[in-house]
Amino acid sequence: MNLRAHARLDTSLELLIEQAPEDRAPRVLATVVATAGSTYRKPGARMLIMADGSHLGLLSGGCLESDLMIHARTVMDGGVPQVVEYDMRGPDDLLFGVGAGCEGAMRVLLEPCGAGSPAWAALAGAAQATGAGRPAVLVTVHEAATGPLGTRAPAPAGVLGAAVQRCRTEKASQVIDIDIEEDGRLRAFVQYLATPPLLLICGAGPDAHPVVSTARGLGWRVIVVDHRPAYAVADRFLGAVVHCAAASALHSTVDLTQCHAAVVMSHHLASDADYLRQLAAAGAPDYVGLLGPAARRARLAEELGAAADQLRGRLRGPVGLDIGAVTPEGIALSIVGQIHAWLAGRPVGDAQQAVRAIRETVK
Repeated sequence: MNLRAHARLDTSLELLIEQAPEDRAPRVLATVVATAGSTYRKPGARMLIMADGSHLGLLSGGCLESDLMIHARTVMDGGVPQVVEYDMRGPDDLLFGVGAGCEGAMRVLLEPCGAGSPAWAALAGAAQATGAGRPAVLVTVHEAATGPLGTRAPAPAGVLGAAVQRCRTEKASQVIDIDIEEDGRLRAFVQYLATPPLLLICGAGPDAHPVVSTARGLGWRVIVVDHRPAYAVADRFLGAVVHCAAASALHSTVDLTQCHAAVVMSHHLASDADYLRQLAAAGAPDYVGLLGPAARRARLAEELGAAADQLRGRLRGPVGLDIGAVTPEGIALSIVGQIHAWLAGRPVGDAQQAVRAIRETVK
């Protein structure tokens, strides 16, 4: 399976679950269920609004949030879901809209989402599945002649059940807008949630921490592997899975076929060579980044030999976008930024260059 094609970069669901307060105070979930034209976020984007007016996530660049807060208070007080529509296309927006001038339209469902609510249970269940590496499906009904509006776990039968099955089969979200003879109109957004990117960090030195922090800040899953017990400490990498294992045992420690990208950065030459050798033999992941200058890459070339050919089209070294980074945090940004761009299908440089350089050094 092409993991890159199915990586989900919109991790607003997982970030909401991770960052939401643990108290049982009332809160409202705002979900984009339909859009037209140019909009900041697309269907499936979510925002959690708390009773004190604070919020997690954004549905726009800030132009809609104040208005959403007003509607959210009504939902919070009454406990009844509400649909809000914003049409920011054309000059009428200046008179009847919010004056954003974004040339787009957005339909948003606001619903109670306190701890123990059906919506929160559905979100938490989906996040648990994607965090474990399994795709999930969420159904958000935003218009129905009968039955409640809201976000729910998928139903096994009926019109929505069939849409859920198509969603799973096609690995794509479905829009439901039909007139049911007996029940009237039904509109729903059936969202397919692929797993967030899984990043493998080979090496747990001090400069690995900002890389992990940057990736975790995006809601990515992260695995860290190092052979040194003093470095492979879970408390140093909150939210990541940490393994203390020899580099030569990488293939038996991590399922490399499930990783979207790997970065080799142990600063230990023999270990980096072993990591690269293991990644070359596994044929996965499709993105392998190597930290360090050209001279170090040349030394690794002598260790790899013909194994470098198995990294063709996958290896990028030095890893990261050239953003002029000079601090560990800046370097982390350049690394994660390049991986993000690659996952999104954006140009990130010639992956063959690193392999060609290695082969030329061997010759």
